[in-house]
Amino acid sequence: MISISIIIATYNRGERLLRTLRSVVSQTLPAEEWEVVAVNNNSTDDTAEVFARFATEHPGFNLRMVFEPKQGLSHARNCGIAAARGEIIAIIDDDEEVNAEFAASYVDFFARHPEVPMAGGGVVPVYETDRPRWMSRFTERPIAGTLDLGPREKPFAKGYPAGGNMAVRRAAFERLGVFDTSLGRTGAALIGGEEKELFMRVVADGGSAWWVPGAVINHIIPPSKLTSDYFRRLSRGVGASERVRTRAISRAAYVGAVVKEVAKWGATIAIALWFALSLCPSKALYLIIMRVGITAGLLR
Repeated sequence: MISISIIIATYNRGERLLRTLRSVVSQTLPAEEWEVVAVNNNSTDDTAEVFARFATEHPGFNLRMVFEPKQGLSHARNCGIAAARGEIIAIIDDDEEVNAEFAASYVDFFARHPEVPMAGGGVVPVYETDRPRWMSRFTERPIAGTLDLGPREKPFAKGYPAGGNMAVRRAAFERLGVFDTSLGRTGAALIGGEEKELFMRVVADGGSAWWVPGAVINHIIPPSKLTSDYFRRLSRGVGASERVRTRAISRAAYVGAVVKEVAKWGATIAIALWFALSLCPSKALYLIIMRVGITAGLLR
């Protein structure tokens, strides 16, 4: 019986997908208890061929690829959810490696906590080149999604599970709906916020998300995500995502987001000054660049 379905949305990353698949088939959970549903989101490279070859070479595993013609990460993930057979739906990305205990950790957690609808695990960045000198823990988060809440299970007190490492009960998706397709990456557009929007629905429904330390992914960061241009576009995308998400709720929710952004400027300036006085001017500069981009995206 399939206990957990691992959804991998992929777009034009055939070779990177192969790296992800190699990590997934190393799971400690018996192969008959989990499956992979890879969603080909209109790839024009050899993604389909790479997956088919890998599946043929690993006949002892439940590996399937489905096709989603509507471009966008949320469309692709929703397609995978519809095709999944497990009672637990785990979401990962095609630029990641999962640890061997990934599936077993989520299955064990949800079995012990039948009241919890949503969970998330650790995200460890792995840089293909040197980590930039301008990067701080503040500017790393939007790029790498770094997440570590410690060795013990606990509810998310702040924040929410990372999109590249989250698990949700099928029953929660059936009750609350799937990912909002007005949010999420689409091609080169760096819009996100779909995980946060889903988390907010879970909370509004009286549920919570829990930290599962045994489920860990390595997020592979290529040099293309460490350029100044990418960082500026990403920062603007963060703000634009919050604008889209809050405006869909109400005008008051959007105004509240703007007020919070004003408050964040005070903290940003204080931290940037500390970096400057600590002889880390590049960290100060990029922190300001990030805040400017987020504010611009929020205000449009």
